[in-house]
Amino acid sequence: MLFSIGEFSKITGLSIKTLRFYHEQAVLIPSHIDEKTGYRYYAESKIERAHIITSLRRLNFTLSDISDILSNFDDEADLLDYLEQQKQRISEKLKEYRVISDSLNQIILREKEARKVMKQATFEVEEKTVDSVLIAGIRMQGKYSDCGKGFGQLGRQLGSHICGKPFLLHYDTEYKELDADFEACMPIRKEISEEGISVRELEGGRCVALIHKGPYEELGRSYARILSYIKQKGLEIKMPTREVYIKGPGMIFKGNPRNYLTEIQMLIRE
Repeated sequence: MLFSIGEFSKITGLSIKTLRFYHEQAVLIPSHIDEKTGYRYYAESKIERAHIITSLRRLNFTLSDISDILSNFDDEADLLDYLEQQKQRISEKLKEYRVISDSLNQIILREKEARKVMKQATFEVEEKTVDSVLIAGIRMQGKYSDCGKGFGQLGRQLGSHICGKPFLLHYDTEYKELDADFEACMPIRKEISEEGISVRELEGGRCVALIHKGPYEELGRSYARILSYIKQKGLEIKMPTREVYIKGPGMIFKGNPRNYLTEIQMLIRE
């Protein structure tokens, strides 16, 4: 049984214009074309194909994709298996997107909180003089987060000899993700000899300083402020720079990173 293009249009819900376009794209080819009139006729078997095309178009499949699908799966069971596989892939993608969405929400929330803290912060860039200090340090290379191992070793080996806040000396002039050059340091009361630890007098002098309030991951905002100040004043930084951890995670409790206090100190060449 053959249906005219008008009849087939009513059966499938596809306009004649769309049926002609699908013919041109070789997606839904008529079963017969009258040589004299050019009229298109469709067999009953084409109805299911038309419904599949319509369903896939609603799911935003391109005509090229639909053409590939229909050419590779003549058997309806094979096509259903393929669609099941596509559904599974989409479900997996949705899970990934949910994880990404949650991560983006956390980033957005953290950024909003960081901006709020920066607006409310009363800390300002200042110039001051820092005294020379006797320190014990462990020079390290790697990720900045590895400094905790250095501080842990200093704490175990020095104990009651420590007399101040821990701090980090940065020997790089740039940020390095994996091979940063830094030194975990502690002020100490007197000279002692411990294997793997450098004990020496750390030179003081005039410096530009700024106290950062918040997580370590957001120190970049405060670095921007202090470096802008130094550039505006035409000052020259003397390496290494310092991060003094006034308030941070404790040995047992991490505490709230929003309340961490870190002083950035950059000594200036006279």
